Amino acid sequence: MKYVTTIEGKQFEIEIVDDRHVRVGDRLLEVNFESISGQPVFSLILDGKSYESFVYRGDEDWQVLLRGRQFQVKVEDEREKRLKAAAGGGAVEGGEFHLKAPMPGLVVAIPINEGQEVKKGQVLVILESMKMQNELKAPRDGVVNHIKVKPGESVEQKQVLLNLH
Repeated sequence: MKYVTTIEGKQFEIEIVDDRHVRVGDRLLEVNFESISGQPVFSLILDGKSYESFVYRGDEDWQVLLRGRQFQVKVEDEREKRLKAAAGGGAVEGGEFHLKAPMPGLVVAIPINEGQEVKKGQVLVILESMKMQNELKAPRDGVVNHIKVKPGESVEQKQVLLNLH
């Protein structure tokens, strides 16, 4: 099965060859991806290099935390993408966005203020989890509407941290 995956505005064509191999563009990669203790924490071995990742399904995409960076990943199979294109559908960049905690953790810092204009990729919240500090970044340009947490506060997975419009 082939999928079109969008990460930070870049599209990648990914083909699942078998349970241990994927093709990204023209590159064939050996992959071992397994859940740890039934949690949304995964062991990823990619071409012999080991990574720990945290993956959970958001409202319209996947949230992936890998090597201290959070990515919003949109995955569509080829058929789904063709149908959306034929129907004229596309991603809406406007509206309100709710930044949710990708995992339980402790809010370390919030380097922005309510009413502040932010740019895509700007750090909105620093969250500590699994002994790592993770920068949660703006998925698009916008204005911080309402900050719902404070530094030092513990948060649960999928808890709304702030709203961006």
